[in-house]
Amino acid sequence: MKKGIIALSLLAATAATYAQDPYIPGKGEGIAYFLPKTALEVRVIATKVTYQPGEFCQYANRFLRLNNVTAQPETYWKIKQIEVCSVGVPDSTKAYIMKLKDKDLASNMELTDDGIIKAINTSAPATEETPYKLEKPQRHPNARKYLTEEILMAGSTAKMAELTAKEIFNIRESKNLILRGQAENMPKDGASLQLVIDNLNQQEQAMTEMFTGINDREDQVFTVRLSPEEGLKDRIAFRFSEKLGILTPDDLAGEPIYVNLTSKTALGTQEEGKGKQPKGVLYNIPGKANVSVSFEGKTVFEEELPVTQLGYTEVLTDGLFDKKVNTRVVFNPNTGAIVKIDKD
Repeated sequence: MKKGIIALSLLAATAATYAQDPYIPGKGEGIAYFLPKTALEVRVIATKVTYQPGEFCQYANRFLRLNNVTAQPETYWKIKQIEVCSVGVPDSTKAYIMKLKDKDLASNMELTDDGIIKAINTSAPATEETPYKLEKPQRHPNARKYLTEEILMAGSTAKMAELTAKEIFNIRESKNLILRGQAENMPKDGASLQLVIDNLNQQEQAMTEMFTGINDREDQVFTVRLSPEEGLKDRIAFRFSEKLGILTPDDLAGEPIYVNLTSKTALGTQEEGKGKQPKGVLYNIPGKANVSVSFEGKTVFEEELPVTQLGYTEVLTDGLFDKKVNTRVVFNPNTGAIVKIDKD
């Protein structure tokens, strides 16, 4: 593909056999499509931690030398990740209708579900979002099924805790003997060895949690879309509280999460030709902006992102889409920019 030659031909071509009209619902025949404008999607992954004290929590220091073990249940939140990305939404000011012509191949268009142009004379490659690696609540084994008869028959909670702590130390000693190859009945192969160690680890974890309690961690994703036209100078996207989690911007119970956008190009400065109808397929050339997110005085995200409203619009002339030239174009549905263009 000689992309540079094609780009020059776009600027030099002047012939046009059809006009592309602004789209008015209910009027005109053809394919209606939108160019996208940029919205900034702020995504916050917050972790909800739920603590449930163990049955022997008051004996954690006495028998296992574990400090700072509390007997009070609690729930709190932590921010795990904050990121911002550019997403395309239909621009109502850039809605057009492609008139159908017998000699015109540009009517072979692929659109998104929102009507944003994706491709002409070809199919846009499928886009797959990278799934979030979210932490889900763990399964906690029932510790009581590992307790011996002596522990269960103990006359007091303190005695049960003492015997359980001794059982934990016995498990640790058994693991050490196996790992050193000093156990009387050593596993015969590596798979058997791993199975025994895994089972002992599970028993130790279950019994230890009777002292330390259980911390369940669950990740949740929160998103909000902000429009650059509304101004993004110290814009509050969310608020955050360790006790309540992610809150709305107007909830003063949390600390603000600020979003800032800075660019050398002023928003809305582009002026398209007045009174002239675009002749061909329009596409965007987006500008760029530095987007940052700050929380509690620290910058937690900063990246240069494409912003369509900071760029301008160009046109692929209709001469590229007659029956003599098979031109294929793929657009970025988030920005409206050309991703790939080639021809036979």
